Amino acid sequence: MPKVQQNGSSGSGRGRRARGLRVATSLAEINVVPLVDVMLVLLIIFMVAAPMMTQGMAVNLPQARRANPVTAEQIFVTIPANFGQTSTVQLGKEPVRLAILDERMRQELTSHADKSVFVRPDAAVTMQQFMTVTDKLKAAGVEKVAISTRPPER
Repeated sequence: MPKVQQNGSSGSGRGRRARGLRVATSLAEINVVPLVDVMLVLLIIFMVAAPMMTQGMAVNLPQARRANPVTAEQIFVTIPANFGQTSTVQLGKEPVRLAILDERMRQELTSHADKSVFVRPDAAVTMQQFMTVTDKLKAAGVEKVAISTRPPER
């Protein structure tokens, strides 16, 4: 709603010209241009940063000389080198504590027809640590446990 304001002059016509009443409008609109600029900058930052956040655990897989490629739906369980201290494995891309691995694996297997799991142990993982994880997987209903390795370097 425009507001009517009295002009600063006395209206006598001397000195300054008297303009009479002046109409002042208040600016009640939101300026969205700076908001759009900030949102575009944030979008670019997240687009650049998102691929950097999707990396998994770094594991040094053992080598195999002969291996057959697998065509089944793959569920990977990664055992990192620091498994002895943290008791944490990675189910797909999600870190999971060993205490709840069997329950989490049961949930994962409900959507898969093949009850096989590929375990990717680090080369520094002991056989006992590997067997501890395998026992938890078997308790969850996994039928086949396969060890994933990397191909030999030539």
